[in-house]
Amino acid sequence: MAEPKHEETFKVVDRRLFNESGEMRKDVAEQTEREHAAADLAAAKAAKQAPKQVLTASETPASTSAAQPEQAAPQPSLGAESKSAANPNRNFQMLVDFMARNAAMLLGGYTDPRTGQPMLDLDGAREMIDMLDALRDTTRGNLAAEDEKILLEVLGSLKLSFMEISKAAAAAMKEKAKSRP
Repeated sequence: MAEPKHEETFKVVDRRLFNESGEMRKDVAEQTEREHAAADLAAAKAAKQAPKQVLTASETPASTSAAQPEQAAPQPSLGAESKSAANPNRNFQMLVDFMARNAAMLLGGYTDPRTGQPMLDLDGAREMIDMLDALRDTTRGNLAAEDEKILLEVLGSLKLSFMEISKAAAAAMKEKAKSRP
């Protein structure tokens, strides 16, 4: 016997930001306001909790004694940003890994599937290394210790590889030039 067919239904949701006349739709404007209000509330809540967390993270036996009550007070410049710098960021680590793999590929770490020969693009690899350097400079002081360690290790390894491969490529070019009549 044939099984009865399920009639699947679906709902169309209009996700356009503007109506036909070019004005922002009311429901989109209301949703945006709700999101901003929720973000403001979360930021205010984080700001209230941040001084407590900074205080507990920086407490030492000397700073909690009665003789030095001023040292136990949190610094006003520390806020929610200092909390985020303590936690490793998986997305940041994935970005560094992505850029490092691309640089390694350009340094001959992978073979070209068409030719079977290692791909070597020293200019491209130098650009990738420069981008990682710029990322390090831009994020200095804002990274978790683990994230900073990963970035520095990757940069050091790539720079060393770049130097070695550049020297080998230069030597190969000289050898090739000598063998030409």
